[in-house]
Amino acid sequence: MSTTAVGLRQNPAARFWDSTNGKKAVMAVTGAILFLFVIGHLAGNLQIFEGREKLNAYGHFLHSIGEVLWIVRVILIVAVVLHITATVQLALRKKRARPVGYSRREAIASSYASRTMYWSGPIVLAFVIFHLLQFTAGYIHPESQFIEGDVYRNVVAGFQVWWVSAWYIFSLCLLGLHLRHGIWSMFQSVGFNHPKHTPQLKSAALIIAVLIVLGYISIPISVLLGIVK
Repeated sequence: MSTTAVGLRQNPAARFWDSTNGKKAVMAVTGAILFLFVIGHLAGNLQIFEGREKLNAYGHFLHSIGEVLWIVRVILIVAVVLHITATVQLALRKKRARPVGYSRREAIASSYASRTMYWSGPIVLAFVIFHLLQFTAGYIHPESQFIEGDVYRNVVAGFQVWWVSAWYIFSLCLLGLHLRHGIWSMFQSVGFNHPKHTPQLKSAALIIAVLIVLGYISIPISVLLGIVK
């Protein structure tokens, strides 16, 4: 056995990461970080309904705290990488534990959200990258439409393109499925999994996910309907 392998076995952090419970804990913590970001980002985005000045002031504030903003970005990037890595490794570990599939697969205890967890995550990630390229970097916008610093105009101009709004709404619906299962899993991880409270907790996870999705998609829908101009 190599010295490196021995060192990894003796390293508590490496042992924790290598364990199934460790990966689940990492998924829970990083998921909580990303969930807080989703809530904060939604609160900022909804300021579009308060007018151009309000949303542009919010965008200017974010750029004025450059160092802090980059720290937050780094934390989010690390959280995303760890979250996806732990998810993929757990999925592969589960597959290796049962190399031969079920002759008849029935989703008795799992929900549609949990069964789509592994593929909805990468699609949501692709959406986030697209979203940043469009509204933050301005690469996807035509040059005549993207004006740096005018967040309100860039958002409205972007969502006036129907396929951009359609992709946004589709991705947010997948995010809702992801959140529904993730929030329920978070309740289980912290010990709120007593059979007596299971129906209420599942309903709470669904309601939270639906409210978040409705909040986000209300923006492109309002732009397409001409409510936000």
